[in-house]
Amino acid sequence: MSRLGKKGIEIPAKTEVKIVGNTVSVKGPLGELSREFKKNIIIEVAGNRVELKMERDTLENKALWGTYSSHIKNMIDGVNKEYSHRLVVEGIGYKADVTPKEIVFKVGFSHPVKVAIPAGIKVASDKGVLVITGIDKESTSRFAAEIKAIKKSEPYKGKGIRFEGEVIRRKEGKKTA
Repeated sequence: MSRLGKKGIEIPAKTEVKIVGNTVSVKGPLGELSREFKKNIIIEVAGNRVELKMERDTLENKALWGTYSSHIKNMIDGVNKEYSHRLVVEGIGYKADVTPKEIVFKVGFSHPVKVAIPAGIKVASDKGVLVITGIDKESTSRFAAEIKAIKKSEPYKGKGIRFEGEVIRRKEGKKTA
């Protein structure tokens, strides 16, 4: 049984949750998010709480119960406070130039790598650090992971793109005589 699903979710002030069919819409000070869910879990708004109940007690429903609870909680948190990821671009000659619609990376390849910025996500650059913000946790995290995958940090010199605070385990290089 899911501990998250049993608790329910508090709806803060200035936030509105609507349920139409299988779609849950959350509207708050920073914007609006909506997501469609399967009918296996019954989602209801009772006062200033969102309650989730299983339709039938099956293994799939037990797995989805906590997952849906987390998705709805992330939607409510996102419309009240933006999610943010900080990426460090490290290496000699490595840089990221941000324009309103795309990011151009120069990270040791023979050509610059261009990445389009998805709708609803803002990117800012500050001296080798990219700050990615957005109200949708899933899309913001996915975009940050895609950027990191362009040039992962290597273990010898630490050059590449990594999350701020991430520890890269260093290896010892070749020994000279």
